[in-house]
Amino acid sequence: MIHATVSLEAKGLELWYGKFQALRGISVVIPHNQITAIIGPSGCGKSSLLRCFNRMNDLIPGSRVKGEVLFDGRSIYGADVDPTEVRYRIGMVFQKPNPFPKSVFDNVAFGPRVNGIQGNLEERVEHALRRAALWDEIKDRLHKSAMQLSGGQQQRLCIARTLALEPEVILMDEPCSALDPVATLKIEDLMKSLVEEYTIVIVTHNMQQAGRVSDMAAFLMMEEDRAGTLVEYGPTAQLFTNPKDKRTEDYITGRIG
Repeated sequence: MIHATVSLEAKGLELWYGKFQALRGISVVIPHNQITAIIGPSGCGKSSLLRCFNRMNDLIPGSRVKGEVLFDGRSIYGADVDPTEVRYRIGMVFQKPNPFPKSVFDNVAFGPRVNGIQGNLEERVEHALRRAALWDEIKDRLHKSAMQLSGGQQQRLCIARTLALEPEVILMDEPCSALDPVATLKIEDLMKSLVEEYTIVIVTHNMQQAGRVSDMAAFLMMEEDRAGTLVEYGPTAQLFTNPKDKRTEDYITGRIG
């Protein structure tokens, strides 16, 4: 089914927040340089699964993980693994644009400065803004507040901030849900451009968006105890036109969800 190089892999992944089990038995392979969409009803664990891929759940008190998440074949939950290093290589873009109350330049330069990255900072910032398809719009406003940008520009700025650290994987949690249709289209076009260089995993409620941008799709649902489980995973075109599980078909056609 998957002929591309594997970038991320979950094996029997389980997640708890305190006594509540959020994910059960998730096994999925994320191919390199492709866009994988995680879809499913609200509360089924989509964002929780995404956060497992770069250990963001570690920041939530009481969370614990069983099973494995492999990145380039190595467990990211190993005792000798620095979670900060994981997040450095596997970046995250959140649902709502969250620029810092700083200048555009300082937003993009923040990560490289904090991590002590050497080299020409101006070049790195410009490259990240160009990759985020934002440079031409804001090159004359680099030293003005990022809070003055539109919502769509702020989200692309947050993507540029992630790109400035030169990650290998970009995780996107509902990156367009707070944006209008025009800004959404720009983010979707940007994803199609970025996937030439990066592996992208996106959580989306928008079936049309998943159909437009993703190569692979993972459909999650809640069991009776509210734990999220993987119902079906495969090429997006197959899931959308010829799903193997009736629950997948019912969700995609809007009969459940």
